[in-house]
Amino acid sequence: MSNEMKLEFDAVSENEGFARVAVAAFVTPLDPTLQEVADVKTAVSEAVTNAIIHGYAGWAAQEPGKVIIRCCLKEDVLHIEVEDKGRGIEDVEKAMEPLYTTRPDMDRSGMGFAFMEAFMDDLDVESVPGKGTLVKMEKKLGTLSWTEDEE
Repeated sequence: MSNEMKLEFDAVSENEGFARVAVAAFVTPLDPTLQEVADVKTAVSEAVTNAIIHGYAGWAAQEPGKVIIRCCLKEDVLHIEVEDKGRGIEDVEKAMEPLYTTRPDMDRSGMGFAFMEAFMDDLDVESVPGKGTLVKMEKKLGTLSWTEDEE
């Protein structure tokens, strides 16, 4: 099976839930487990929230920026890209350290990238200061199975 979708929406916090549910709905043809759906939703939520909070909030633009999500299903692997054209990340390696945050004033925990790494099989972050950030994630679906104990 192969399928693709692209979403583009305003970088406002009200759209985070929409993005999470849209991606979860996109993977349903593969009949993922509830845990797999929860993992994908959490990773997408973190990536979109980072784009809104760190990519655009307080930045020079008067209008809200845009967040773009691209999803592709190839066989049983979900590929997700979350992109913003905001401020970018100065030091991606530092930003990916657990508990590191540039927004302590907003009670940010600094765990967004750590959660994405934990819930997805692969995570790659590309960023150019002043140009934006692209978060790429992959997850193989159908790897979690319910097993019955044999006695």
